[in-house]
Amino acid sequence: MDKNQILYYLESPNIEKELFQKADEVRKKFCGDEVYIRGIINFSSYCCRNCLYCGLRRDNKELKRYRMKPQEIVNVARKIVNSGVNTIVLQSGDDFYYTRQTLSWIIQKIKQMGDVAVTLSVGERALEDYKAWKEAGADRYLLKHEAANPKLYEKLHPGQSLRKRRKLLHILKKMGYQIGAGNIVGLPGQTLKDLLDDILFLKELNVDMAGIGPFIPQENTPLGNFPSGDLNLTLRVLALARIVTKNVLLPATTALATLDSENGQLMGLKVGANVIMPDFTPTGYEEKYLIYDNKARVTLKRAKEIILKAERKISGSRGDSLKCVRHQRVSVCI
Repeated sequence: MDKNQILYYLESPNIEKELFQKADEVRKKFCGDEVYIRGIINFSSYCCRNCLYCGLRRDNKELKRYRMKPQEIVNVARKIVNSGVNTIVLQSGDDFYYTRQTLSWIIQKIKQMGDVAVTLSVGERALEDYKAWKEAGADRYLLKHEAANPKLYEKLHPGQSLRKRRKLLHILKKMGYQIGAGNIVGLPGQTLKDLLDDILFLKELNVDMAGIGPFIPQENTPLGNFPSGDLNLTLRVLALARIVTKNVLLPATTALATLDSENGQLMGLKVGANVIMPDFTPTGYEEKYLIYDNKARVTLKRAKEIILKAERKISGSRGDSLKCVRHQRVSVCI
């Protein structure tokens, strides 16, 4: 699709059936019918950033913060692996309490559990940190770009720049990480042209993964009184991302389940998604990871139910990038 075609499918009324069918055909051709499961551990709700939309923002004094101990994180990871899930996602705010050495130790302990993939989502760190974690065995790094419009990005992320984030994604790719970006749909001040640029950003970076979900407000943030993003528009962006990127790994996000608890993720799978990420964060911590309000709790059981309801196959594999070739437990990506 060229830019005009993408905008046409973003703007035009009553075009969903045609678009969604095309996206599902592209998904089937380039990705097959398997849906990959990733187990998330949200291990810290502390964050040094002050993003306007996020409940973890530094200035949110209403949030009850927590940090999981390193051994505690490893114990939860072992439960995930024992449940048959072979990708662990370690996610937190930008929390420098966890040093290069601490996270390296956690990664090494998880990698000792078998042929398990480790995805990190811990924000912007020093290049030496990224290098050390790759050497420790980390496979993937998720660093969502959120908004490809530089002015919108900088408004939403005080003191940060889209240029730096783009540069870090390129560096992570050169280091050998499978990289993930992704955007929020329905941000205040966002236009359809911005969403077009988000989709093209994913294609330009040749990402391995892309997390695309709707904006959902958190009451203790500057954007707390704005409405949630539109479910239909989010599904359109997800479908267009599938068509444009072809074989990128696209999750049916928890935010979709938050907007529509019964069918949100199911619809995501129907329009091109091929990943679901159930939350294994222990009770007592999970409810404090308030990136947005009324966050759905997607369990492993629920994830499997949705996959089967979508008439898709539950994958038992690590679900490495479809741009990569696996050989003797090593992934080579192009």
